Amino acid sequence: MTEPDQPHPLAPEELGFERIVYEKAPPRATVTLNRPDVLNAFDFRMLRELARAFEDASWDDEIRVVVVTGNGRAFCVGADLRAWGEDLLGKSKEYWKWFGAFKDMHDRLREIGKPTVARVNGIAVGGGNELQMGCDLAVMVDDAFIRHVGLEHGSVPAGGATQWLPIMIGDRRAREMILLCEELPAARAAEWGLVNWAVPRGELDAKVDELVEKLARKLPETTRYAKQQLNWWRDVSWHETVGHARDWLALSMLGDEAQGAVRRFLERR
Repeated sequence: MTEPDQPHPLAPEELGFERIVYEKAPPRATVTLNRPDVLNAFDFRMLRELARAFEDASWDDEIRVVVVTGNGRAFCVGADLRAWGEDLLGKSKEYWKWFGAFKDMHDRLREIGKPTVARVNGIAVGGGNELQMGCDLAVMVDDAFIRHVGLEHGSVPAGGATQWLPIMIGDRRAREMILLCEELPAARAAEWGLVNWAVPRGELDAKVDELVEKLARKLPETTRYAKQQLNWWRDVSWHETVGHARDWLALSMLGDEAQGAVRRFLERR
């Protein structure tokens, strides 16, 4: 992965990504999470690559819309708990650094300055739901589900879910999702407003193409400022809580509850 000398976009192949696939076909850029063997779970390098891709897309004036999707049968299942078990449990300082990369990825996505569409090609769990919530619009296949499982795995979903779910679907429904850890089918996610559309798998790309075409016709600088205004509620809830969450979650990696939950999950796997 290369670092720029100026805020100028690069060709995707110059960026040296290993965990994602980054493609440009103006007016669209597509960012594909590419760890299908672990259901596109985040590791540290993936988070860094996502942030860099979003940064590059924000600098490319030929790109009007950014599509975020996953490779394989999942959109994203959040953090890679196997990597957590090896690298982060009992190491609060290391977790604090890891969460910094997660936060930076979200900030780059939310502040990208152009419309973003989540192409939710499969299940979205934990941080995967937080990733799709970070996008402006979302289209989801109707045979998938969204779920939060942090309260079963020793991690409060404070990387977007506790902040944005109450805004997007209402307080009671947000508590239902986070506290019960149950699957939310795509049709209900659309009904609740957690995604915009739930469509048959065969219609997913056509719907995304339709949205890209419509969004690309809008005035880019006017759209950028509209996004800035629309982000106000999300930004307030995010910036008021995420720093505290980063520190608390880092310290929780020292506790018996989180360590035991992650180890039990890994043993089951």
